[in-house]
Amino acid sequence: MIIAVFPGQGSQTPGFLAPWLETEGARELLEQYSAYAEVNLVAAGTEWDADRIRDTKVAQPLIVAASLLSWRALVDAGHRPDGVAGHSVGEIAALVAAGVLTDEDGMRLVGIRGRAMAEAAALETTGMSAVVGGDEATVLARLDELDLTPANYNGGGQIVAAGALPALAELGSDTPRGSRVIPLQVAGAFHTRYMAPAVETLRAAAAEVAASDPSLTLWSNRDGGTVTDGRAALDLLVAQVANPVRWDLCMASFAENGVAGIIELAPAGTLVGLAKRGLRGVPSVAVKTPEDLAAANALLTGENA
Repeated sequence: MIIAVFPGQGSQTPGFLAPWLETEGARELLEQYSAYAEVNLVAAGTEWDADRIRDTKVAQPLIVAASLLSWRALVDAGHRPDGVAGHSVGEIAALVAAGVLTDEDGMRLVGIRGRAMAEAAALETTGMSAVVGGDEATVLARLDELDLTPANYNGGGQIVAAGALPALAELGSDTPRGSRVIPLQVAGAFHTRYMAPAVETLRAAAAEVAASDPSLTLWSNRDGGTVTDGRAALDLLVAQVANPVRWDLCMASFAENGVAGIIELAPAGTLVGLAKRGLRGVPSVAVKTPEDLAAANALLTGENA
């Protein structure tokens, strides 16, 4: 089984969409996505600087659009992965790839999600920091002491803490034994109780969207399990805005299901990096530019076995 994975917020870099816009039909598709999400994705992906594309209401549609653009290019070559999963906002791209949502509904929802989470983040001053290494139980106990939430369990010895900035600063100055703390450039404490207002906004929008059952194996960030009901998958995606991302459980489920290869769609790199630590020996390809599609297709067809 070869699966495609879709990255989350923070994977974007200035100008990363420029090579994709040189491919046939890409600009027209991105302009459609821009209209659905209410963000100028062509400019965001080619001209805007790091600070501007870090804005949650820009970053989320930009990442999902890039993932879908590269997904279309991959499957247009004639080979489709057997399953899909997305990290955080990447789950929207995964639902589109699995046929649960249309491109239009997916891009409309990610536009709403990004704006709602930006608004929720503005209500209180919060942030996120990656905790790399250390004993997991010790790390979690320290977060509990500081009233911080383990927002992302990324596997490979990485947990992302989220909450009030003073508490994150204290975590950074007094780190759990054997770990290091890396502040993340995000606008708020995503996947925590601070995002409750965004959940309600997204739930109302999702209620108006049709959801089909997935045509590919689809994993959920909620518990790493597979989901066969489209409406259930959409409900899980909505609730997950204020709940931890369990990518560690997704990777464990990949192993249990005999995943033999992983293709990360644009803007790629982060999830392949986690897989190299958490799924040692499983071949992977990061599709960062159109030039990487050849390696992805070789993995799908077994040519690089």
